[in-house]
Amino acid sequence: MYRYDAYDQKLVDERVAQFRDQMRRHLAGELSDDEFRPVRLQNGLYIQRHAPMYRISIPYGHLASRQLRKLAYLARTYDKGYVHFTTRQNVQFNWSPLEVIPEMCAELAKVEMHSIQTSGNCIRNFTSDPFAGVAGDEHIDPRPWAEILRQWATFHPEFAYLPRKFKIAVNGATEDRAVIQVHDIGLDLKKNEAGEIGFRILVGGGLGRTPIIGREIESFIPWQHIITYCEAILRVYNRYGRRDNSFKARIKILVSALGIDEFRWQVREEWAHIKDGPNTLTVEEVHRVADFFEDPSYENLLADDAGYHHHIAEDLAFASWVKRNVRAHKKPGYASAVLSLKKPGVAPGDITSDQLDLVADWADRFSFGEARVTHEQNLVLADVKQSELFTLWQLARKAGLATPNIGLLTDIICCPGGDFCSLANAKSIPIAAAIQERFDDLDYLHDIGDIEINISGCMNACGHHHVGHIGILGVDKNGEEWYQVTIGGSQGNSAAIGKVIGPSFARAEMADVISEIIETYIEERHEDELFIDTVRRIGLEPFKARVYAERQPHKKVANV
Repeated sequence: MYRYDAYDQKLVDERVAQFRDQMRRHLAGELSDDEFRPVRLQNGLYIQRHAPMYRISIPYGHLASRQLRKLAYLARTYDKGYVHFTTRQNVQFNWSPLEVIPEMCAELAKVEMHSIQTSGNCIRNFTSDPFAGVAGDEHIDPRPWAEILRQWATFHPEFAYLPRKFKIAVNGATEDRAVIQVHDIGLDLKKNEAGEIGFRILVGGGLGRTPIIGREIESFIPWQHIITYCEAILRVYNRYGRRDNSFKARIKILVSALGIDEFRWQVREEWAHIKDGPNTLTVEEVHRVADFFEDPSYENLLADDAGYHHHIAEDLAFASWVKRNVRAHKKPGYASAVLSLKKPGVAPGDITSDQLDLVADWADRFSFGEARVTHEQNLVLADVKQSELFTLWQLARKAGLATPNIGLLTDIICCPGGDFCSLANAKSIPIAAAIQERFDDLDYLHDIGDIEINISGCMNACGHHHVGHIGILGVDKNGEEWYQVTIGGSQGNSAAIGKVIGPSFARAEMADVISEIIETYIEERHEDELFIDTVRRIGLEPFKARVYAERQPHKKVANV
């Protein structure tokens, strides 16, 4: 993974000192709340419902073991002993007092971490495939390109105050595990017929109040020009994006208003002025960054370890975990293991400081000192020998991190919701808990098969509810919490926005609603047919009919 040089470290250390002074002046009353707000936001600091929320950047989801231990130390020392991983592969502290944030900044800088541009109207954390570099379907490693773009975007003065926040994702595999179609810019690494590397570029995707699938603006841009082309997109957006209405300020609204053809023309006109300028990439610069992502010292192993397969045959619990939580690796004898942060009774994406320390130990012991964050809010040890998977599973099981539910109904994506966020209309975590409690039979979950449930507490869609096979959105109705349900959304290569099935439901109804949707699927599915394929085949009506058959919308008592 990328390591800071002296220049990087100096920049981050200077930001720590700057923010420490800004915080001192704010606490002393020298900076008002309005004056301090843009400062704190571009340093990842929110004022939430009960306490400040402090968001830390994890570029393209990579964490070294020393960084995991630092997060554990900060959670134990300055927070309530746990952290929350987000759908942008970031990490959040939810209970840290305002006055300790500068100390946390300083501690993070010691391990090459920061919170710069994790909020505010700027270019946010770059996300990518959590299995980058190890996936069998990968044709180009996206990490060097994500890092090059991250270095270009960090502290970029022209894009520090955009009309709205801006999110970019990079994918380099056949399967899109970075959800590039719902980003402001989605970058899909490709090779043309001559074998040259370039990017298919999508623009104008996003969720929130107006969910839109991104549209292709260019089918192939040579790698040398990826910075200048992105710069041209951002300049057009910065010039014409709405600043008078925050609900219409995202680039997706501008692209929709102009139309993709007109927007493409505007970008190409801008690009003509900068295409071959100083930000044109060179082979030397790409190699400089790519060298940080060379393969670790893999051993020459057999493709199939006999002991590993013996354990699968002899231990059904281990076999279940392997089926759901272990992925094939490009190197013979290795595998990638997903540590589930979706144990029933725990808020999705939460992990304790003690568990973080254990993951750091396992990263050192089993996976070359590195772990990764998925946008589904789980952790990955990407380079585990097959021969060591059984031992890792035993350790993870003891620590509560081996729930064999990756891709299943209880592997829920969920924002913090009204329990923490001041923007939320309703709570998300209790809904996730109720669903997990209802579907606590692993055999039944495996019978249901792959299904994605995403929950958001408000229209900002931090839980990506629009692209869940089943999406749940918290809404406020006269001070009461209600929940709107969508069906048919999906992420990945066939990304789609789900459709609302009808009037919203009270919190107490939600577990029943999900049960009825699942029962309808089981009755209607063909053999080995996935939930999303059944929905696409039969449409929404059978689900609606079942859910609303004996239910009078809005008549049941809601939770205030």
